[in-house]
Amino acid sequence: MPLGTLDRTPPPFFRQGPSALTKLVFFSALALFLMVADGRFQIIRPLRAGLAVLLLPVQRMLTAPVQLWQLGRDYLGGLDHALQSGRDADARLAALSEKVARIEQLRTENEGLRSLLELRPAIQTRSLAAEVMYEAADPYSRKVFIDRGQTQGVMLGAPVVNAAGVLGQVTRLYPLTCEVTLLIDKDAAISVLNARTGQRSVAFGGQQLAGGGAMELRFLSGNTDVKPDDVLVTSGIDAVFPPGLPVGRVATVDRRAESGFARVLLKPSAMADTARHVLVLQPVGVQMPARPPGPADDPAPAGSAAQRPRR
Repeated sequence: MPLGTLDRTPPPFFRQGPSALTKLVFFSALALFLMVADGRFQIIRPLRAGLAVLLLPVQRMLTAPVQLWQLGRDYLGGLDHALQSGRDADARLAALSEKVARIEQLRTENEGLRSLLELRPAIQTRSLAAEVMYEAADPYSRKVFIDRGQTQGVMLGAPVVNAAGVLGQVTRLYPLTCEVTLLIDKDAAISVLNARTGQRSVAFGGQQLAGGGAMELRFLSGNTDVKPDDVLVTSGIDAVFPPGLPVGRVATVDRRAESGFARVLLKPSAMADTARHVLVLQPVGVQMPARPPGPADDPAPAGSAAQRPRR
């Protein structure tokens, strides 16, 4: 065979294509193009959606054992938690039953003592359930609106409380709604009683603490017996709030020697930011007897010295 007729091309196994650098540049450019095209034009979204649909049964099948294990563990844990909650509820119910029995006994003794001393019966405060709708738009005040008004029997100045304590007082009345000024408002004030010492004072709003709004006991002398964590309740002498409702707890006491007064800040018992359902109470003064007229209210009798002409 002549040498010129022989095929001198290398076999396919030894054929050399583009260089490795050329392939790297090409595929890098292709990947960059696909990323930009997918980010701008979403051209790969249909393909990705189709793959997700095709792979969904496989994913469900692979995750089934894990889900069964988690469901079994949650079921057994929930059963134990339910049993423990039931035992705790029974214990709390027993404790509450004991407290109710003691309270009933104290109430009976109180009624007997009041009858023995010929005191008038204790005031029974009527209440009306309401829900907080929204907060007032004024950024310089702390007021909320509730869904009860004059039509439902709400009175101007009525106390507003929740499970934690006193929230505020009705200051503006509408037919179906009313405006409640919170105790932390700068214009709010309430008569309080220190549960530990029995000392009465007045708490004013408009102060700030780390956790939010606060109140202040003003005009207290520097040697006043007040300590942090003292509990303050309503005094009941303002003829508005029933006595004994929680108002706040003493947070800080700053005794100023240069002024002779103490600056006492209170943390409210009822947090206004978390209040949703409230009770509107009837003012205590509505059920109290009328105040007897004073000397200034008595009309001068005829012929008295106030009406005699001066000679």
